[in-house]
Amino acid sequence: MAETSAHLADHVFPEVPVRQWVLSVPFSLHYRLAYDSSLVRDAAQIFVRAIFSSIRRRAGIAASNRKARCGAVGFIQRFSDALNLDPHFHVMAVDGIYMENSKSELTFLHVGPPSDAEVARVAGRIHRRVIRLMERRGMGPDADSEQADTLQLDEPLLADLYSASISGRVATGPRAGTPIVTVGEEVDSENAKVKSGSCCAMVEGFSVHAGASVPARDRLRLERLLRYASRCPISNERLSLLPDGRIRYKLKRRWKDGTKAVIYEPMELMERLAALVPPPRFNTVRYYGVLAPASSLRRYIVPQDKSEIGPAHPGCSAKAEASATEEAEVKPKQSKKPRNYSWAQLLKRVFEVDVLICPRAVQK
Repeated sequence: MAETSAHLADHVFPEVPVRQWVLSVPFSLHYRLAYDSSLVRDAAQIFVRAIFSSIRRRAGIAASNRKARCGAVGFIQRFSDALNLDPHFHVMAVDGIYMENSKSELTFLHVGPPSDAEVARVAGRIHRRVIRLMERRGMGPDADSEQADTLQLDEPLLADLYSASISGRVATGPRAGTPIVTVGEEVDSENAKVKSGSCCAMVEGFSVHAGASVPARDRLRLERLLRYASRCPISNERLSLLPDGRIRYKLKRRWKDGTKAVIYEPMELMERLAALVPPPRFNTVRYYGVLAPASSLRRYIVPQDKSEIGPAHPGCSAKAEASATEEAEVKPKQSKKPRNYSWAQLLKRVFEVDVLICPRAVQK
């Protein structure tokens, strides 16, 4: 988590504004997205393309203009606040567009924040395209549920763990089929209304939120936002052991019904954690547009290449095509894998504590 966010902030995202887009899908899609990696890939691409189309619209750039490029990094999270299986998508998109003019010069055009109507338009487009995708795959309303559920045929125990985790029930043991134990207080119905913020929209269960953004040069805030998107499912600070041996997990935010914590038996917690493990060869961090590894413009945009090729930040221009001599000089440097961050560096970045400096020596 810390190393991923540090790498993205240092070596991937340029010094331009970045906006977080979050997509939550209907409850009926959670089970399929939990194990179907190809469906996750296609749904993520639909989400990213809808974001890029929104950026182009707000910039006044036609979709046919191939010299206008967007960029983003996507995170696939599989968990909810109570450790239930809840696949959803976080996309950190560059809040603007890179333009290549007739002289092969690359410039950045910043766009303003999306309106509520624009976010609703994005949510509507995602809804329509995901529904068509499900119908093409034979997973529409009229599909045979037994035939479509290949996981139940191949891995029945894992299918039961997924189903129980999504529905908030226990999968195995003496309490199989019963709801998880919750702790909370009754909520006054008059004060239970949830206020909807700006840049939010929901269309037929597809919820899109685009209210969080980071200014161009606020790298610390960007790294914190990336750390949030790439975080682990469980927080040790909210986990506690009860006297009877059960495990209490405190919620980050109280639910509408007043629930503020959930209680698991040890094996019930293991069930939850097993369901949150991604399938084999399932990438939870994905790159799109000019930030993708295969993009021809990537090395002119990412921070690690600025010193080698020239300035490429907003307000400056860079050649989109390098000479054969420049390419020969850059390739050996790019082929060398950068060294990983040390544990001391990560501790300093996350907790702002330099463990290599003795406090007593500083006081003297």
